[in-house]
Amino acid sequence: MDNNYSLDLSIIPKELRLLLDIIKTENDNSLVLKKELIAEIDWEFFLQLARHHRVYPVVYTKLNNIDNISIPKNVIRTLYEEYQKNTFQMLHLTGEMEQVSKLFTENQICLLFLKGPVIAADLYGDISQRTSKDLDILIPIDSLEKAEKLLLDIGYEKEAVPNILNEWKWRYHHAVYYHPSSKIQLEIHWRLQPLPFSEPKFNELWERKRVGSFTSYPVYFLGNEDLFLYLVSHGARHGWFRLRWLLDIDKLLRKGLDFEIIKIILKKYQNRHIVGQSLILASELLKTPIERAGGKLTEGSDSRKLAQNTLDFINGNESLTSIMSTKYYKRYLRSLMSCLQRFLNYLILLYPSSSDAKTLRLPKSFHILYFPLRPFLWALRITRKI
Repeated sequence: MDNNYSLDLSIIPKELRLLLDIIKTENDNSLVLKKELIAEIDWEFFLQLARHHRVYPVVYTKLNNIDNISIPKNVIRTLYEEYQKNTFQMLHLTGEMEQVSKLFTENQICLLFLKGPVIAADLYGDISQRTSKDLDILIPIDSLEKAEKLLLDIGYEKEAVPNILNEWKWRYHHAVYYHPSSKIQLEIHWRLQPLPFSEPKFNELWERKRVGSFTSYPVYFLGNEDLFLYLVSHGARHGWFRLRWLLDIDKLLRKGLDFEIIKIILKKYQNRHIVGQSLILASELLKTPIERAGGKLTEGSDSRKLAQNTLDFINGNESLTSIMSTKYYKRYLRSLMSCLQRFLNYLILLYPSSSDAKTLRLPKSFHILYFPLRPFLWALRITRKI
């Protein structure tokens, strides 16, 4: 199967091209930087992109293994400092990951780690090669209250979440906890992704779980195919804003996946087009071999169009916050949804939110009135902005 999907890569700046050339090299010893590519590089922008895309550990490791006088020493030194800080961060998270796993397990709470050190060890073989700012944990929704009490008891503080008429069940898929002493952030998920996107139930994921092999206490995480589909949906929802997510996909595909299992899951949860998007991006940007992996999943204009539309996000010219607030991103997000998911998304928009309570304060006993009032309150907020 051909690896060329005719994406227009002309909008990618030369600094990003250099970054891609470095991280897609399979063998560090075979890395040869083209003189014409590094002749007029803005090294500050290059470092900015390496940080932005969270791939500086891999970049440092590869550049450190070659003798290239064309790379300024301060660039290597900066990458090394970032690499060191990340190694300490990942070791710190690993210790907390074990403690939380032990705490929850001893209190009969099943938990699956979604990313963090366990994924770094599994995909990269070295926790220092992947970055992570927090720990993402998936638990059954009926264990939320118990899990929160355990975390509060050991010093974690919960980030305030707006909540009118239990809107959190409809608008959110995780809660954030922060420990002021250890400076560690936990995200407790009760879903892999927000509504209206569909996904397997927790028990189904638990049956296919794996256990980490680099910790003294058992740490459970997603099975290969479930991890692939989770990382695909997460990356697609964020427009593949970080190359780190795409590098994860590359690592998973090179390890080998059972695409028969993936096709069965896709048939049920209707996200085949975003899998095609991820395969095309990985193939075009990282030269990931997909001849035997994706099969017909890359066929069709939808996946190719979605892949092309993410290049503006990948370029890294804007902050995550500014990109996510644009109309372009919102249109892109809708394009990921099936017709049914779009319909459900509009229904969710009709559900009252905390912004309605700020617009018109009602006693708790009258909160039910926010349902019929929501369209009028929404129109009022728009009018005020204008």
